[in-house]
Amino acid sequence: MELPAFVYGIYARKMVRELSAGKLPRHIGVVVDGNRRWAKLAGAPTAHGHQVGADKIVEFLGWCADLKIEVVTLYMLSTDNMSRSSDELEQLMGIIANMLDRLAESGNLRVQPVGALELLPASLSAKLDRLAETTGSATGLHVNVAVGYGGRREIVDAVKELLRDADARGMTAAQVADTLDADRISRYLYTRGQPDPDLLIRTSGEQRLSGFLTWQSAYSEFYFCEALWPDFRKIDFLRALRDFENRQRRFGS
Repeated sequence: MELPAFVYGIYARKMVRELSAGKLPRHIGVVVDGNRRWAKLAGAPTAHGHQVGADKIVEFLGWCADLKIEVVTLYMLSTDNMSRSSDELEQLMGIIANMLDRLAESGNLRVQPVGALELLPASLSAKLDRLAETTGSATGLHVNVAVGYGGRREIVDAVKELLRDADARGMTAAQVADTLDADRISRYLYTRGQPDPDLLIRTSGEQRLSGFLTWQSAYSEFYFCEALWPDFRKIDFLRALRDFENRQRRFGS
Protein backbone atom coordinates (compact mmCIF):
# COMPACT_ATOMS: atom_id res chain seq x y z
CA MET A 1 0.00 0.00 0.00
CA GLU A 2 1.32 3.44 -0.98
CA LEU A 3 2.00 5.60 2.07
CA PRO A 4 0.84 9.23 2.13
CA ALA A 5 3.38 11.81 0.98
CA PHE A 6 3.61 13.42 4.42
CA VAL A 7 4.68 10.08 5.93
CA TYR A 8 7.50 9.82 3.38
CA GLY A 9 8.44 13.39 4.25
CA ILE A 10 8.73 12.60 7.94
CA TYR A 11 10.77 9.46 7.20
CA ALA A 12 13.08 11.36 4.83
CA ARG A 13 13.76 14.09 7.40
CA LYS A 14 14.56 11.43 9.99
CA MET A 15 16.99 9.73 7.62
CA VAL A 16 18.72 13.04 6.85
CA ARG A 17 19.22 13.70 10.57
CA GLU A 18 20.78 10.27 10.99
CA LEU A 19 23.35 10.78 8.21
CA SER A 20 26.85 11.82 9.20
CA ALA A 21 28.04 14.81 7.14
CA GLY A 22 31.64 13.67 7.48
CA LYS A 23 30.86 10.30 5.90
CA LEU A 24 28.91 11.47 2.87
CA PRO A 25 30.47 10.85 -0.57
CA ARG A 26 32.19 13.83 -2.16
CA HIS A 27 31.45 12.63 -5.70
CA ILE A 28 28.38 10.63 -6.73
CA GLY A 29 27.92 9.11 -10.17
CA VAL A 30 24.44 8.13 -11.33
CA VAL A 31 23.32 5.96 -14.25
CA VAL A 32 19.86 7.44 -14.82
CA ASP A 33 18.35 4.26 -16.23
CA GLY A 34 14.75 3.21 -16.82
CA ASN A 35 13.07 6.15 -18.58
CA ARG A 36 12.01 4.07 -21.60
CA ARG A 37 10.69 1.19 -19.49
CA TRP A 38 8.82 3.62 -17.27
CA ALA A 39 7.11 5.12 -20.31
CA LYS A 40 6.22 1.69 -21.66
CA LEU A 41 4.69 0.61 -18.34
CA ALA A 42 2.75 3.86 -18.19
CA GLY A 43 1.48 3.41 -21.75
CA ALA A 44 3.09 6.73 -22.64
CA PRO A 45 5.39 7.82 -25.50
CA THR A 46 9.09 7.24 -24.96
CA ALA A 47 9.70 11.00 -25.06
CA HIS A 48 7.43 11.42 -22.04
CA GLY A 49 9.59 9.00 -20.08
CA HIS A 50 12.71 10.98 -21.00
CA GLN A 51 10.98 14.22 -19.97
CA VAL A 52 9.93 12.85 -16.59
CA GLY A 53 13.48 11.55 -16.19
CA ALA A 54 14.86 15.04 -16.90
CA ASP A 55 12.52 16.49 -14.28
CA LYS A 56 13.83 13.92 -11.81
CA ILE A 57 17.41 14.97 -12.55
CA VAL A 58 16.64 18.56 -11.59
CA GLU A 59 14.96 17.33 -8.39
CA PHE A 60 17.86 14.97 -7.62
CA LEU A 61 20.43 17.74 -7.96
CA GLY A 62 18.44 19.73 -5.42
CA TRP A 63 18.75 16.85 -2.95
CA CYS A 64 22.50 16.70 -3.54
CA ALA A 65 22.90 20.46 -3.12
CA ASP A 66 20.96 20.37 0.16
CA LEU A 67 23.36 17.72 1.48
CA LYS A 68 26.39 19.68 0.22
CA ILE A 69 27.60 16.91 -2.08
CA GLU A 70 30.51 18.38 -4.06
CA VAL A 71 30.32 16.61 -7.43
CA VAL A 72 27.62 14.67 -9.30
CA THR A 73 28.17 12.93 -12.64
CA LEU A 74 25.01 12.06 -14.59
CA TYR A 75 25.24 9.29 -17.20
CA MET A 76 22.52 10.42 -19.57
CA LEU A 77 23.51 9.21 -23.03
CA SER A 78 26.23 6.72 -23.92
CA THR A 79 28.05 6.42 -27.21
CA ASP A 80 26.14 3.14 -27.71
CA ASN A 81 22.83 4.99 -27.26
CA MET A 82 23.70 7.12 -30.29
CA SER A 83 22.48 4.21 -32.45
CA ARG A 84 18.85 4.65 -31.36
CA SER A 85 16.24 5.76 -33.87
CA SER A 86 16.69 9.26 -35.26
CA ASP A 87 13.24 10.31 -33.99
CA GLU A 88 13.96 9.23 -30.43
CA LEU A 89 17.40 10.83 -30.46
CA GLU A 90 16.04 14.10 -31.79
CA GLN A 91 13.42 14.22 -29.04
CA LEU A 92 15.95 13.22 -26.40
CA MET A 93 18.45 15.88 -27.51
CA GLY A 94 15.72 18.49 -27.25
CA ILE A 95 14.81 17.35 -23.75
CA ILE A 96 18.46 17.43 -22.69
CA ALA A 97 18.83 20.93 -24.14
CA ASN A 98 15.80 22.16 -22.18
CA MET A 99 17.12 20.55 -19.01
CA LEU A 100 20.45 22.35 -19.48
CA ASP A 101 18.55 25.64 -19.69
CA ARG A 102 16.92 24.81 -16.36
CA LEU A 103 20.29 24.07 -14.80
CA ALA A 104 21.62 27.38 -16.07
CA GLU A 105 18.72 29.18 -14.41
CA SER A 106 19.66 27.75 -10.99
CA GLY A 107 22.48 30.27 -10.78
CA ASN A 108 24.86 28.30 -8.60
CA LEU A 109 25.59 25.03 -10.40
CA ARG A 110 28.88 24.49 -12.19
CA VAL A 111 28.07 22.41 -15.27
CA GLN A 112 30.71 20.51 -17.22
CA PRO A 113 30.15 18.28 -20.24
CA VAL A 114 31.98 14.94 -20.22
CA GLY A 115 31.88 12.96 -23.43
CA ALA A 116 32.59 13.15 -27.13
CA LEU A 117 30.80 16.39 -27.98
CA GLU A 118 31.64 15.95 -31.66
CA LEU A 119 29.09 13.10 -31.76
CA LEU A 120 26.26 15.43 -30.72
CA PRO A 121 24.21 17.84 -32.81
CA ALA A 122 26.11 21.10 -33.21
CA SER A 123 23.45 23.09 -31.34
CA LEU A 124 23.59 20.83 -28.27
CA SER A 125 27.39 20.70 -28.31
CA ALA A 126 27.52 24.51 -28.48
CA LYS A 127 25.01 24.81 -25.62
CA LEU A 128 27.13 22.52 -23.44
CA ASP A 129 30.27 24.52 -24.23
CA ARG A 130 28.51 27.83 -23.42
CA LEU A 131 27.11 26.47 -20.18
CA ALA A 132 30.54 25.22 -19.10
CA GLU A 133 31.96 28.68 -19.78
CA THR A 134 29.21 30.70 -18.11
CA THR A 135 29.05 28.50 -14.99
CA GLY A 136 32.80 27.90 -14.66
CA SER A 137 33.15 30.19 -11.66
CA ALA A 138 30.06 28.93 -9.82
CA THR A 139 30.76 27.73 -6.28
CA GLY A 140 27.84 25.35 -5.85
CA LEU A 141 27.39 21.74 -6.86
CA HIS A 142 29.67 20.62 -9.72
CA VAL A 143 27.55 18.70 -12.24
CA ASN A 144 29.20 16.58 -14.93
CA VAL A 145 26.77 15.92 -17.78
CA ALA A 146 27.84 12.69 -19.49
CA VAL A 147 26.27 12.89 -22.96
CA GLY A 148 27.78 10.95 -25.84
CA TYR A 149 29.97 9.33 -23.20
CA GLY A 150 31.81 6.02 -23.26
CA GLY A 151 34.30 4.86 -20.64
CA ARG A 152 36.65 3.18 -23.10
CA ARG A 153 36.50 6.17 -25.43
CA GLU A 154 37.41 8.46 -22.54
CA ILE A 155 40.57 6.44 -21.86
CA VAL A 156 41.48 6.39 -25.55
CA ASP A 157 40.92 10.15 -25.79
CA ALA A 158 43.07 10.67 -22.69
CA VAL A 159 45.96 8.65 -24.10
CA LYS A 160 45.71 10.44 -27.47
CA GLU A 161 45.87 13.85 -25.78
CA LEU A 162 48.77 12.72 -23.60
CA LEU A 163 50.71 11.54 -26.66
CA ARG A 164 50.02 14.74 -28.58
CA ASP A 165 51.28 16.82 -25.65
CA ALA A 166 54.38 14.64 -25.37
CA ASP A 167 55.03 14.98 -29.10
CA ALA A 168 54.68 18.77 -28.87
CA ARG A 169 57.39 18.73 -26.19
CA GLY A 170 59.66 16.65 -28.39
CA MET A 171 59.49 13.47 -26.29
CA THR A 172 60.24 10.10 -27.88
CA ALA A 173 57.92 7.11 -27.53
CA ALA A 174 60.44 5.51 -25.15
CA GLN A 175 60.49 8.62 -22.97
CA VAL A 176 56.69 8.63 -22.82
CA ALA A 177 56.68 4.96 -21.83
CA ASP A 178 59.25 5.58 -19.09
CA THR A 179 57.18 8.36 -17.54
CA LEU A 180 53.72 6.85 -18.02
CA ASP A 181 51.74 5.93 -14.91
CA ALA A 182 48.14 5.97 -13.68
CA ASP A 183 48.38 9.47 -12.22
CA ARG A 184 49.60 10.88 -15.51
CA ILE A 185 46.75 9.32 -17.49
CA SER A 186 44.27 10.63 -14.90
CA ARG A 187 45.37 14.17 -15.69
CA TYR A 188 43.93 13.77 -19.20
CA LEU A 189 40.53 12.28 -18.36
CA TYR A 190 37.32 14.24 -18.91
CA THR A 191 37.06 14.59 -15.12
CA ARG A 192 40.64 15.74 -14.60
CA GLY A 193 41.16 17.64 -11.37
CA GLN A 194 38.07 16.15 -9.73
CA PRO A 195 37.90 13.52 -6.99
CA ASP A 196 37.07 10.04 -8.24
CA PRO A 197 33.49 8.97 -7.51
CA ASP A 198 32.99 7.53 -4.05
CA LEU A 199 29.55 6.14 -4.85
CA LEU A 200 27.97 5.00 -8.12
CA ILE A 201 24.21 4.53 -8.23
CA ARG A 202 22.29 2.76 -10.98
CA THR A 203 18.53 2.64 -11.09
CA SER A 204 16.16 0.17 -12.84
CA GLY A 205 17.60 -2.99 -11.26
CA GLU A 206 20.40 -3.49 -13.78
CA GLN A 207 23.63 -4.50 -12.04
CA ARG A 208 26.32 -3.30 -14.42
CA LEU A 209 28.01 0.02 -15.13
CA SER A 210 27.80 -0.04 -18.95
CA GLY A 211 31.13 1.69 -19.34
CA PHE A 212 30.37 4.49 -16.86
CA LEU A 213 33.52 6.10 -15.44
CA THR A 214 35.51 2.97 -16.24
CA TRP A 215 38.82 4.37 -15.04
CA GLN A 216 37.57 6.51 -12.17
CA SER A 217 35.37 3.82 -10.58
CA ALA A 218 38.23 1.46 -9.65
CA TYR A 219 37.60 2.00 -5.92
CA SER A 220 34.01 3.26 -5.98
CA GLU A 221 31.20 1.73 -3.99
CA PHE A 222 28.26 0.55 -6.10
CA TYR A 223 24.56 0.78 -5.22
CA PHE A 224 21.91 -0.78 -7.46
CA CYS A 225 18.31 0.33 -6.97
CA GLU A 226 15.26 -1.47 -8.34
CA ALA A 227 13.30 1.73 -8.97
CA LEU A 228 13.17 3.06 -12.50
CA TRP A 229 14.76 6.50 -12.67
CA PRO A 230 11.49 8.51 -12.94
CA ASP A 231 10.27 6.68 -9.79
CA PHE A 232 13.51 7.28 -7.82
CA ARG A 233 12.50 8.98 -4.58
CA LYS A 234 14.46 10.98 -2.06
CA ILE A 235 14.22 8.12 0.42
CA ASP A 236 15.76 5.80 -2.20
CA PHE A 237 18.67 8.24 -2.44
CA LEU A 238 18.98 8.50 1.32
CA ARG A 239 19.01 4.72 1.61
CA ALA A 240 21.89 4.63 -0.86
CA LEU A 241 23.78 7.16 1.27
CA ARG A 242 23.04 5.21 4.43
CA ASP A 243 24.30 2.04 2.80
CA PHE A 244 27.46 3.89 1.73
CA GLU A 245 28.07 5.13 5.27
CA ASN A 246 27.82 1.61 6.65
CA ARG A 247 30.41 0.15 4.28
CA GLN A 248 34.04 -0.33 5.21
CA ARG A 249 35.92 1.00 2.22
CA ARG A 250 39.04 -1.01 1.42
CA PHE A 251 40.29 0.75 -1.74
CA GLY A 252 41.38 -2.49 -3.36
CA SER A 253 42.90 -4.16 -0.31
